[in-house]
Amino acid sequence: MKVAIIPSGFKECLGAEEVAVAMKNGARRFDPFIKTDIVPMVDGGEGFAKAITKIKQGQLFHKKVTGPVGEQVKSHYGMFSENNKWTAVIEMAAVAGLKMVPSNQRNPLKTTTYGVGELIIDALDNGADQIIIGCGDSGTSDGGSGMAQAFGVRFLDDNNHAVHINGGEDLHRVAAIDTSNLDIRLQQTKIEVACNWTNVLCGNKGVANVFGPQKGATPEQVRTLSQALEHFADLIEQHTTINVRQMPGSGASGGLGAGLHAFAGAQLRPRFELIMDFIQIEEKIAQADLVITAEGSLDFQTVNGKIPSEVARIAQKYNTPVVAITGTVGRDAQLNYGSGIHAYSSIIQKPVTLEQAMFQAPKWIEESVEGILRHITIGLKMSRRKERVFTDGNKVGQA
Repeated sequence: MKVAIIPSGFKECLGAEEVAVAMKNGARRFDPFIKTDIVPMVDGGEGFAKAITKIKQGQLFHKKVTGPVGEQVKSHYGMFSENNKWTAVIEMAAVAGLKMVPSNQRNPLKTTTYGVGELIIDALDNGADQIIIGCGDSGTSDGGSGMAQAFGVRFLDDNNHAVHINGGEDLHRVAAIDTSNLDIRLQQTKIEVACNWTNVLCGNKGVANVFGPQKGATPEQVRTLSQALEHFADLIEQHTTINVRQMPGSGASGGLGAGLHAFAGAQLRPRFELIMDFIQIEEKIAQADLVITAEGSLDFQTVNGKIPSEVARIAQKYNTPVVAITGTVGRDAQLNYGSGIHAYSSIIQKPVTLEQAMFQAPKWIEESVEGILRHITIGLKMSRRKERVFTDGNKVGQA
């Protein structure tokens, strides 16, 4: 048996590479000599910059920037050279990710993407000819307004006084946008954004309603944030003539996608499509007898471009079976059967606290993969037994 192991990370717990190592260890517990192809995947969230930079044999740059709650944090981005051009790889999770927001401060009305803008400007200062930005695992919902301020954009109130945006709630105070001091290099630099293509900025399926609660917002805060982002979309359209309300990807990372497109001229792309420019998995899937993938939470959102479903869609072309392991089996997880995942299961073995589950995750991932392979072996033995019974029966009949 040849197994392709193609996981994403477990958010706030393990990176994709750590998950992949645990899965490989589990496969070897089943059979020390099993053939495995290991491809840790990133979806634009945690680990995106390091993974792409490592693949491209580039260099990491470290910088202190403004974190999501306004304090200085250590962050990083990557740079690599290809075809005589320098490409910077930035992940918003490394500067404004949910993991960087203390649990007692999780209120998307009060978190900022200012540090994302600081990283982009630093990359330009270091000679970036083009920039790739991963949107995922965010802890912000300010529509990219904080980032825009780092670019030189000014937001003005009814009295033409500057408004400093510290989070989504401040967008209500803005009456006009001034881009006269916008860093001109942004319009001269190719910027591509890996984002969830189904995330939109506004409406019932906008980021405030869908992701606000995950970032700590109460129902009242969700309504406030939704109205603020609607207002921000109106301002963007008035100033730029760009309608970002329902633009695919505009809601990525709490509306960062909208801000990047409106103020940096960035091209928003489905994250898996962009990532596949750098990480090649199709050949490994085609050659495998089985694909095992993984994600921290498998639910109705997984089918919308997340790694397990995208891996499964490729596997369907080659009739390769796919099994997924997950920390949490969430609402409407069965929808993933339609994307080509044949079976899924949680690694959690007993009722535990979140902290205990995160601590046990590597061990439980190993045991889950071992268990999957043992179950598959049982199925193979049953199939062979039926073949023998059928063959022996034919021989008896002929005799």
